[in-house]
Amino acid sequence: MHLGEEADPATDVVCKYRVTTDLPMEKAAEAIAAEQSTGTWTGISTLTESTLENYGARVLAIEGDLVTIAFPDVDFSIEVGGIPQILSVVSGNLYGLEALKAVRFEDIQFPRSITSMYKGPRFGADGLRKILGRPEKPLIGTIVKPKIGLSPKETAGYVYEAGAGGLTNSKDDETLVDQRFCPMQERTAAVAESLDRLAGEGQKMIHAINISTNGDKILEVADRAQSWGAKQLMVDVITCGFGAVQALAEDPSVKVPVHVHRTMHGAMTKNLEHGIAMLPMVKLIRMCGGDALHIGTLGAGKMSGDIKGDHDNLDACLDPSSPYRTVMPVCSGGVYPGMLEKMVRSSGLNVQIQAGGGVAGHPGGVRSGAMAMSQAVNAIYNKVPLKEYAKNHKELAQALEKWGLKE
Repeated sequence: MHLGEEADPATDVVCKYRVTTDLPMEKAAEAIAAEQSTGTWTGISTLTESTLENYGARVLAIEGDLVTIAFPDVDFSIEVGGIPQILSVVSGNLYGLEALKAVRFEDIQFPRSITSMYKGPRFGADGLRKILGRPEKPLIGTIVKPKIGLSPKETAGYVYEAGAGGLTNSKDDETLVDQRFCPMQERTAAVAESLDRLAGEGQKMIHAINISTNGDKILEVADRAQSWGAKQLMVDVITCGFGAVQALAEDPSVKVPVHVHRTMHGAMTKNLEHGIAMLPMVKLIRMCGGDALHIGTLGAGKMSGDIKGDHDNLDACLDPSSPYRTVMPVCSGGVYPGMLEKMVRSSGLNVQIQAGGGVAGHPGGVRSGAMAMSQAVNAIYNKVPLKEYAKNHKELAQALEKWGLKE
């Protein structure tokens, strides 16, 4: 045990775990530190004091059920093993330890020796704002709905209507890639035409094409999507892996921002006692180079979940102490105009707000839904209550009438 010892910010990877156990917490913490570094289930003749001192994880603090453990950077293989090997150390076999009833990986802090080996986002929040010519107001996006079933022409029509209504962003949903009813090539080219048409009308907008695929094909698919006119690429980080995000961010052939979706994260994050919090994943995604990332709705939408966790995710995207560019936090999941006051009070203005059903479900159609979202953001930016602003903006009034106002 090394209780009270300070971590070395130059060389220690520091992790926090929430532990549920019948054992004394000291024993449980030691079990995690041993299992994830030099230990095994029994004493072994090959473990020397020197090995333990140089490579063993150290328990630095126990505060209630929260345990802090430091791993020396020599335990990690960054150039070859990368994020997969990092996770095998800090978030590996510990979940199966018989000594623990439950354990949740809550947070991670990397030393300079590791952060210096990653480049972070190429564009980030500031880069996206520059592309869109929107320096201060929240970005406003939509997800093409329904998730699947629209043709390329219908998808492009949806994107055009959303942009004509004032939105800055749109994206494929996470389940749409290259199905027969909406091939990626035709969809990307058709959407690019819509975006060019909008640009000609004075509306800057980008659309994220979902290129989620096997790891060995991610750059090939990215190249093709860009050749067809993609202005932004989307990847599902949990299903494709952190390496897919890093490859897209760092390869010089990729010239556009990378939008990171987190589909399937709930399998790991939903249980607040066991699994993996979203926060460590946010930090890894920023390190790998994601430019925009879904973080939750800060208690406002259908994916409300762990409100504190959503705020932690937001802070990790924008933390100025990080050596990397900031990531654009994306609030998405059951979003509609009437909840934006509550959401932006929590998030601040440096956020991308996305509504799927909250745009497509508007009584006046997609353009009216986009106008209602844009009107809501304008009202908030100008510090005018939504109810007051709606008196002279019928699209917002219709949205408030249908979905209500979330206080």
